[in-house]
Amino acid sequence: MDLTLYLNELLTLSFLAIFMAISPGADFIMVTRNSIFYGRNSSLYSAIGISIAIWVHVAYSIAGIAVIISNSVILFSIIKYLGAAYLIYIGWKTFTSKSIMSIEKIKSNKGLSTFKALKVGFITNVLNPKTTIFFLSIFTQLVTVDTPIWIQIVYGFIISLAHLIWFIIVSYLFSHPVLLNKFTKSKRLVERLIGTVLIAFGLKMALSTNN
Repeated sequence: MDLTLYLNELLTLSFLAIFMAISPGADFIMVTRNSIFYGRNSSLYSAIGISIAIWVHVAYSIAGIAVIISNSVILFSIIKYLGAAYLIYIGWKTFTSKSIMSIEKIKSNKGLSTFKALKVGFITNVLNPKTTIFFLSIFTQLVTVDTPIWIQIVYGFIISLAHLIWFIIVSYLFSHPVLLNKFTKSKRLVERLIGTVLIAFGLKMALSTNN
């Protein structure tokens, strides 16, 4: 076993995992949305949902299904359009929301159950074709056919952990009382802005031709 090769792979993958996690996208907008409208606990559970979804990508990549998906226009399109439809749906609900946003309601955390918060994070990530493409590039370019399964699992753990840590940071940042007070004062504008961004991401995903 060439430890130097695996160490180089590990360092490269760690860098890419951090870059992938912090790059703006649907996951970031969704966690931010939940932090603002439903409080820190909901956004933390959404972050956990995202990190769990990463393991779905890891599983099909290790199994070689990622290559099949990349070579199948139909399968990739299904994932892309489902993900786009979900983002547009959540974006529209946020844009047309008539809820009363207040610090007291956010602290009560009654707007989003633990399961729903997990589900939102999970679905947003698992149906994100950008994440599929990322794993395809990792497991077809960086990881070799000689890389042991247990090392590939370690790589998956690093990617999942990077996402979890980053979105925990995002959750704490956007659920800070100072920011929440500012968001509360501009509640309608914030709802429409986040809703518009989610819809824009969904439309961009649907119209993308990068198969």
